[in-house]
Amino acid sequence: MPLNDALLEAYHQLLTHFGSQHWWPADTAFEVMIGAILTQQSRWLSVEESICNLKKKGLLEPEALANAAPQEVEEAIKPSGFYHQKAARIQNLSRYLVEHYNGDLDRFFGRELLQVRNELLQLDGVGPETADSILLYAGAKCVFVVDAYTVRFCSRFGLTKEGRYDAVKSFFEAGLPRNVSLYREFHALIVQLGKQYCRARPLCEKCPLSGKCVYGLEMNSEKTNKG
Repeated sequence: MPLNDALLEAYHQLLTHFGSQHWWPADTAFEVMIGAILTQQSRWLSVEESICNLKKKGLLEPEALANAAPQEVEEAIKPSGFYHQKAARIQNLSRYLVEHYNGDLDRFFGRELLQVRNELLQLDGVGPETADSILLYAGAKCVFVVDAYTVRFCSRFGLTKEGRYDAVKSFFEAGLPRNVSLYREFHALIVQLGKQYCRARPLCEKCPLSGKCVYGLEMNSEKTNKG
């Protein structure tokens, strides 16, 4: 099966099974940007609590967050962990946006994709996954986000054995139509698959992709032979 057909078939099977994920849940693009940093090494429920705390303090605006006392920011985001480090990072991002773009995210995102991406990658604590999450979900830029779930999905489904971030990202972008909504939904569905079925110790027999997954088929074959 051609690459794009295999990817789209997997996408539609996951969408049928899980339904639309409505991801990223946020009121503003700036909230997405802050959430993308807070979610590093943290559960989403903890990030939601931190976001809620920032909202209550009126700190989910670039200028307000940039000028807030570090201790106030740290206290607000404690639930998401590593709060000293993350507070410094989200304030650094906020100051950058205020100093260079007057806090105007339309100006920030309204430029060529690679220019914005390279700028994000220069900021402390913003690696490729965080940068692409910001670009896709906050900036509506057509980039595919790769995380550990994506790499595992590709390997087990027999799509690619390549595990490098840029290689997996290019793999998806070459195999799928360039569509922001599709990229958002597919990434969210892969995360859901990874959480529910395609775990470190997978639940292959219950997985919606078990009939097409190379790893799952091998596991079932081994069980049959042992039986």
